[in-house]
Amino acid sequence: MPHVLRYATGEDIVGLNPHLNPQVTLALMSSLTMAWLVRYDARNRPVPELATAVPSRANGGVSADGTTITYHLRRDAKWSDGVPFTAEDVRFSIDVVRNPKNNESTHEGFDLIRSVDTPDPYTVVLHLTRPHSSFYVTFGSAYAQPCILPKHLLGSLASINEAPYNALPVGIGPFKYASWQRGDSVTMVPDPLYFGRKPKLQKVVFKIIPDRNTTLTQLTTHEIDLWNLTPSAFYDRVRVLPAVRVSRQASYLYNHIDFNLQHPALADPAVRRALRLAIDRRTILAKIRHGVGILQETVLAPGHPFHIDVPLIPYDVAAANAMLDAAGWARGADGVRTKRGVRLELDFASGSGLPDTDAIVELIRASWQQIGVAIELRHYPSQLYFAPANAGGIVYGGKYDVAIFAWLVSPSGNLENLFGCDRFPPKGANTVRYCSPAVDRAFAAFDRTYEPAAQQQAARFFQEQLVRDVPTVVTDAREDLFSYNDDLHGFHPNQVTPFDDLVDADI
Repeated sequence: MPHVLRYATGEDIVGLNPHLNPQVTLALMSSLTMAWLVRYDARNRPVPELATAVPSRANGGVSADGTTITYHLRRDAKWSDGVPFTAEDVRFSIDVVRNPKNNESTHEGFDLIRSVDTPDPYTVVLHLTRPHSSFYVTFGSAYAQPCILPKHLLGSLASINEAPYNALPVGIGPFKYASWQRGDSVTMVPDPLYFGRKPKLQKVVFKIIPDRNTTLTQLTTHEIDLWNLTPSAFYDRVRVLPAVRVSRQASYLYNHIDFNLQHPALADPAVRRALRLAIDRRTILAKIRHGVGILQETVLAPGHPFHIDVPLIPYDVAAANAMLDAAGWARGADGVRTKRGVRLELDFASGSGLPDTDAIVELIRASWQQIGVAIELRHYPSQLYFAPANAGGIVYGGKYDVAIFAWLVSPSGNLENLFGCDRFPPKGANTVRYCSPAVDRAFAAFDRTYEPAAQQQAARFFQEQLVRDVPTVVTDAREDLFSYNDDLHGFHPNQVTPFDDLVDADI
């Protein structure tokens, strides 16, 4: 269909309000439809959207001591229902994040806001308790989950958790939501009130296909036009499809295996280190991911300004066994190790409809059996897997021992939301429940300075410490794959927000 883009990601969604749902799949739609102060350009740099400029010390938007941030807002922006956008919407959205009644996916940075001034309808001044160098990401960027919300629609509610708004949000973007047919599709159409460039596409349809094999079939039959973030395990199949192109580029995503440190066995660093030694990441990358990705230990990808190189830890079952022996984990009659009554029997959580992920888990199962560890694989639909903690989510609710999925790291390089001591859900995304006072101090040092050299030093420390402590195992830094019909033109995704330039695309 001319000027209609149909795409899929191989999963379902929890909801359409990014305040309550941290899925990357939703972030794609949100970058088209929701309200943001800042977006990102082709080189992953922040650029103004509803703000007239990205605040900095050079333009006077950041005070000399780094504790006052001033945003000047556009005067011609309207919500997709026609109501003018003002500074009160920004103030209200900050209050929403800070309201403990709301199931927010993160509070990072917002607890640093001492007060908010709105001296006029088009100026917002944030007074912080300390410098926050990641502010441009935290406070309303297209990467961040907390978008700007319309006060006129939500301001009278005690909580946004059950608001009808969440099923069909009103935003400010080149597109607006037209419908969400649960279990089937989400449809977006151009917003005629949008102040910026007008999309060439007349409709964008996200097709809900919670199975990767079915997604491949529909790409093959051209029932979808784009498989956004094609899993690497499908690379060899999609690149030979007729009339389908595949682009491959470095990503800010990383594939990983998480340990829930509240599990008695996984609280032992020796167990986590042994489990990492018994994961054959080279084979996973070569055989299952078809060589698409980059082996590394740290969560910040090559190409990220704060990435560091750390020597790769080899696959070594013998060393893993020796480590567990030394730590007092003895094999039982059934081959499973125990210590003080705790068995190395772990629930391994994964999304459903992911055959490539299942293959990875089975490879891990075989290796872990050799070191006396048993696993039970449990599948969950994505809308339950990534649901908020207060809504019974598996990952955010800590209802797992080991979990496998991918994270998109912040363009700022700040990892506090993923690993900070006070960022356990629902306050943040520290789903592994990791806590290190030394790492927290490095996070604070990184965020309190605007000087790149000082940030680099702090980033090196916390990346090296995370590798030592092993709350997560990075299987590889991803390379993004985009598979699309050869009549789709003008699609040039960046590494942070791949749909930010979709206004230039057409089919």
